[in-house]
Amino acid sequence: MELIKKIKSKKADVGIIGLGYVGLPLALEFCRAGFPVTGFDIDSKKVGLLKQGKSYIKHISSSRIKECSSSFQPTSDFSRLSEMDCIILCVPTPLNKNREPDMTYVFNTTKTVSRYLRKGQLVVLESTTYPGTTDEDMRAILEETGFKAGKDFSLAYSPEREDPNNKDFSTSTIPKVVGGYTKGCLSIAKALYDSIVIKTVPVSSTKVAEATKLLENIYRSVNIALVNELKMLFDRMGIDIWEVIEASKTKPFGFQAFYPGPGLGGHCIPIDPFYLTWKAREYEFRTRFIELAGEINTLMPYYVVERVAAVLNKYGKALNSSKILILGMAYKKDIDDQRESPSLRIIDILREHGSEVFYNDPHVPVCKGHRNYTDISLQSVDLTEKILKKADIILLLTDHSAYDYAFIEKNAVCIVDTRNAFEKNRIKSRKIHKA
Repeated sequence: MELIKKIKSKKADVGIIGLGYVGLPLALEFCRAGFPVTGFDIDSKKVGLLKQGKSYIKHISSSRIKECSSSFQPTSDFSRLSEMDCIILCVPTPLNKNREPDMTYVFNTTKTVSRYLRKGQLVVLESTTYPGTTDEDMRAILEETGFKAGKDFSLAYSPEREDPNNKDFSTSTIPKVVGGYTKGCLSIAKALYDSIVIKTVPVSSTKVAEATKLLENIYRSVNIALVNELKMLFDRMGIDIWEVIEASKTKPFGFQAFYPGPGLGGHCIPIDPFYLTWKAREYEFRTRFIELAGEINTLMPYYVVERVAAVLNKYGKALNSSKILILGMAYKKDIDDQRESPSLRIIDILREHGSEVFYNDPHVPVCKGHRNYTDISLQSVDLTEKILKKADIILLLTDHSAYDYAFIEKNAVCIVDTRNAFEKNRIKSRKIHKA
């Protein structure tokens, strides 16, 4: 096929739509492999920074962007999609207020692609979604042009597997699942991803590829819910869940460690399982495991606030009017990603109870502009002795490596630790309470 020849010779023009935590590293990998890449984004601020060789994602250095300056062209001009040979969609797939899939970004972007679609192009979706999105919904939109998938253009799905700031795996070293609408579509998509990843995993359809991503995240969601539920039970029984997990890990087979926390964060695990729950209704099937896991994980921020209230009570204080210092706004350690961070929900609940909340996060200097938390607009405070002593209680939600845990413990009145961070740093004190 002509497009496969262009891909193998690195002459195929690659267009990446959405330059966030998925799209930007993907674009840089294609640049590094020698492809001419155009990055599309509606955010003109992002495009402007990239044109200056600057990064807006902490774990992606500006030097990486500057290295790709000769082959990477960021733009907000979507008419240039007609110039692309391969178009990859990396756009958000959030939930609406009823916890149902919000496909606005995917479908609107697909409509934009359809306006500039030409024969011979490959269109790939990477956004996590329900089975049937690619070969049913997207195909229907694209075929309104009169072109036919598998004949006039190729259509495929390849789920993103990004794990921001993972020191062991990067975009190029994580195997890539690929499903095509037809065998021909699969061959072209596989050739494209073969150019940048160590291993592609071809599957029989786009639906299988879409379901693969959902299973990966549902697996984690269910197991995290299990340890979160056990944490709440073991607290009542006077048993340390962290010690239990460490002991269980010594079994060399049949056990994989998952850890409790203040709630789920990131774009994947808190959201993706509900895409399958929603789709299952079409088949008159109830996904009880997924729904139960979601219920438990969603309740964790409330449990954390209850623990904070209980600890404050021991010091003769109430949530109302208490000064609470949050440590960690990002959803996991050592990154700046705040998407769906449990910290946001916990701050919201604390404020509803009349608490005065401020935060520190070495990776998140400003917290604002979140879709479901428009009232939260805060700046990170310096972690000084004065600030630590000012707080009635310190609530650790993200165990960043940059924190000086001994300094924090020394100057704190009391601490609620949701990550077992202080014990991991060999700090034990009556001030520290686990949650």
